[in-house]
Amino acid sequence: MAKVIMVQGTMSGAGKSLLVAGLCRVFRQDGYRVAPFKSQNMALNSFITKEGLEMGRAQVVQAEACGAEPSVLMNPILLKPTTDVGSQVIVNGEVLGNMSAAEYFAMKRSLIPRIMEAFEKLSARNDIVVIEGAGSPAEINLKSDDIVNMGLAEMVKAPVLLVGDIDRGGVFAQIYGTVALLEEDEKRLVKATVINKFRGDVEILRPGLSMLEELTGKPVAGVLPYLQVDIEDEDSLTERFEREGTAALDIAVVRLPRISNFTDFSALEATAGVGLRYVNSARKLGHPDLVILPGTKSTIADLLWLRQSGLEAAIKKLAAAGTPVCGVCGGYQMLGRRITDSCGAEGGGSVEGLGLLPMVTDFAAEKHRTRVTGRVIHSGYLPELAGAELEGYEIHMGVTALDRDAQPLAELENGMLDGCISGHVWGSYLHGFFDTESSRAALLAMLCRRKGIDESELTAFDYAAYKEQQYDLLANAVRKNLDMGMIYRILEGGIEA
Repeated sequence: MAKVIMVQGTMSGAGKSLLVAGLCRVFRQDGYRVAPFKSQNMALNSFITKEGLEMGRAQVVQAEACGAEPSVLMNPILLKPTTDVGSQVIVNGEVLGNMSAAEYFAMKRSLIPRIMEAFEKLSARNDIVVIEGAGSPAEINLKSDDIVNMGLAEMVKAPVLLVGDIDRGGVFAQIYGTVALLEEDEKRLVKATVINKFRGDVEILRPGLSMLEELTGKPVAGVLPYLQVDIEDEDSLTERFEREGTAALDIAVVRLPRISNFTDFSALEATAGVGLRYVNSARKLGHPDLVILPGTKSTIADLLWLRQSGLEAAIKKLAAAGTPVCGVCGGYQMLGRRITDSCGAEGGGSVEGLGLLPMVTDFAAEKHRTRVTGRVIHSGYLPELAGAELEGYEIHMGVTALDRDAQPLAELENGMLDGCISGHVWGSYLHGFFDTESSRAALLAMLCRRKGIDESELTAFDYAAYKEQQYDLLANAVRKNLDMGMIYRILEGGIEA
């Protein structure tokens, strides 16, 4: 069975996901077969595996850092919030159902056998498993039924690294308070602490580190700086939504209240010459070169918000003036004439769409999950898109019917048709639409032509190679700033606490 180490945090956003990815990359570089594991993840950014199963994207990122194929074994439970007090519960990649927080809390311990089965299979296939916790292990109202922090650490006998975020302030109180609230057997599982997101001269921090070690009885394994690496982050706390700036091309993504899979736009964000920003008001929308409606976990509710916020009217005005508008998944559904929820997936009812595409959507009880490839067969007023190769995955509950004379956007390798295009407005169910070099280059060429700028102002690049470079930069930072000798001793069980 694999050796195991667990990363827990003093709070959400402490940097657990990134540190796990960094450790995974380091262990892989050192020649080990390594895999990430998170028993329960709550996120709206998800991914479809080759088997057609759904998992959280954070573990996909970590799997990429390992050089491993993403598997639902790495994330056996995924919670996708549907309301402030309820989520869709996905177990081993399949939808179990929608539950309130109270309903899930009452039954989650029954999922322990599935968690352990996934962990044991993953452990048997690898040399090292790096586990990520969730939130904080010191949530004293939740500890009795914990399956993701200390409860899991005890089940799999995992030594724990406790990470605190100094950028938010109060990191010594975070770490000391967390340790103080643990039970004695839980404290013994914590082998070392890590200070994350530090800006400044670490020598000034060292007296505090010594006092922290004395107070907690735990060594400090290192101080990680605030890293400037471009790696996908957790959806709920991402800083991407706040980015602003100017570039040759201006792309506006509507920041829907329940936005999902905004990782669809990571490749565009990383392209030199592209300024991609997230907007949540008509005032901020302005006059971009392209408007994108992204995916959402609650299509009807977010469509109504779009209408009430004034963004619908602003988008339709831009479309009427010739600005290209694109929709992905739920955003694609919004562009049609009507959305009907006859199966009650989002509470039932029917609502008018933006009316920019000649189609209607009806929600189905079964979620459609698949990985696909294809190519654009109709390009409307956007000729550069014709023939662009596509690759990605579908996650949706809607069945969309195009009007008789409407043009589908793409033909998939399985013979099915996807999407719709009308003039300079188009949409697709395909997450990852902008990831292939072919589709991205076609899109940017089209936008450059329409704006009258030279394509050479934009830098074409290999996105897959770019991501590999970012994982290596992350690993270099982990090696430089953490005591990897201590980490390996913890893996070998050589540090008592």
